[in-house]
Amino acid sequence: MGQNNFWEKVIKRSLLAIASLSLVCVTISGCGRDDLGEEVALEYQTICDEYKDVSPKYVFSYAENQAIDYPTSLGAIRFAYLVHEKSKGRIQIKVYTDAELGDEPDLVKELTRGGLDFIRASMSGLTEYNDEANVLVMPYLYEDADHMWRVLDGDIGQEIMDSFNGTGMVPLSWYDAGVRNFYSSEPIHSLEDLSGKVIRIQESDIMSDIITDLGATPYATMFDEVYSALQTGRVDMAENNLSSYESMEHYKVAPYFIVDEHTRIPELQLISQTTYDKLTDEEKEIIISSAKESALYERELWKEREEISLERVKEGGCQIIYLSDKEKERFRDAVSGVYTKYCKDYMDLIERIQNN
Repeated sequence: MGQNNFWEKVIKRSLLAIASLSLVCVTISGCGRDDLGEEVALEYQTICDEYKDVSPKYVFSYAENQAIDYPTSLGAIRFAYLVHEKSKGRIQIKVYTDAELGDEPDLVKELTRGGLDFIRASMSGLTEYNDEANVLVMPYLYEDADHMWRVLDGDIGQEIMDSFNGTGMVPLSWYDAGVRNFYSSEPIHSLEDLSGKVIRIQESDIMSDIITDLGATPYATMFDEVYSALQTGRVDMAENNLSSYESMEHYKVAPYFIVDEHTRIPELQLISQTTYDKLTDEEKEIIISSAKESALYERELWKEREEISLERVKEGGCQIIYLSDKEKERFRDAVSGVYTKYCKDYMDLIERIQNN
């Protein structure tokens, strides 16, 4: 898909988001109907018109810390639209993006207390509430993306969702967050090339141990400080997904992107247990089915965004380095101790995932 076509879609979806956030079925021409596109505008206006006289039974909150045009935010808005449609206006969901209601750790806490109705959260931020969640943040767990989705969309994924029972949260669907890779100010082709390197990480005991086991030195700092840390040489490398690498322009100061695929950390769309318990069986089915549909939509958006990000970083001078299968296996063997340290009670589950 071409870059212009992708961002044209994003603009349309963003404008739909703005309309959705208001929870008032206003005339979409007021939000820039020409840019929105006649067909899409009519689709959303029709659903608003159809249920404009319905008094909602519920008006729920959905908190998202990403920007309004980010795939997870657009997935949330799609979810809200589907619930509105399927409930015939009886259930409305107001989506707050751009961390308006707080950062992700705060949102998770509020959800468990019943202060929010819905959120989207990374598995890495849910491990303190559920030990079994540690399994899904282990390094080099999957062969590729297809392997991960086979696991998450199957019995194992449902089993992990069920393990959240008693946390105050009810998982609804799996969202994509891409795959994390290393990037560097100089080429990295082997495990030996990591020796002595200082690598920026987010605050995480697991990630700190992974970096140490790979022979490098972990350096935790805020995400918005990564560019300057790379530019000034405080760190030699960092790690993240391709879209973040591109959007924050890290490729300008770390032009070597090393595809080692060390973690694929999925995200969950969640509802508060307090909110879930209010719903009838029919309403629960509307929420669950809408969440699953929105997840497929979000995955599609993520794939599109990655394609554009790859084009952009290449145009910006980035060199993509693909590690050989043999070298990836050496990386995987180097961090095997992380599995036994954090998941000793779930090694059977890890084996099931790896053999899936």
